Amino acid sequence: MTQPAVLFVCLGNICRSPLAEAAFRKAAEDAGLDAHADSAGTAAYHVDEPPDPRSIAMAAAKGIDIRHYRGRQLVREDFARFTHIFAMDHQNLRNIEAIRPGNATAHVSLLLDLVAGREGAAIADPYYDGEDRFEDTWDDVEVAAKALVQQLTGELKQ
Repeated sequence: MTQPAVLFVCLGNICRSPLAEAAFRKAAEDAGLDAHADSAGTAAYHVDEPPDPRSIAMAAAKGIDIRHYRGRQLVREDFARFTHIFAMDHQNLRNIEAIRPGNATAHVSLLLDLVAGREGAAIADPYYDGEDRFEDTWDDVEVAAKALVQQLTGELKQ
């Protein structure tokens, strides 16, 4: 298997997907997994902007600096550039599928499909729901990131 390249996708690329990217980078580093990670949004609302200050604060509370992350929009080339593309929710999964080219090689699914018992569930969008929801979002992306690292590590050993 080639080096895993993972893209995490939400709507604006300032809350959930940057946190998922950060959680995955940390889990991969802790496991010694050499993988590329990035995040994107299906909408162009926050292109070139840093993550939401509450996401920055949540990551910082976990010892991760994401202040340098910048929002970008999902593009068709991502389907060949990445081995895996994970949507944070069903609407973004539909948005991803809508632009997916016929020759796409990336595996596309919901992020929580990786977590036993959470298949088909969405990562809650904390943008409008207050500070405490960012902790819930972190818990979800962290458990999914660890499951993904475990899956990828197993595939590399085969």
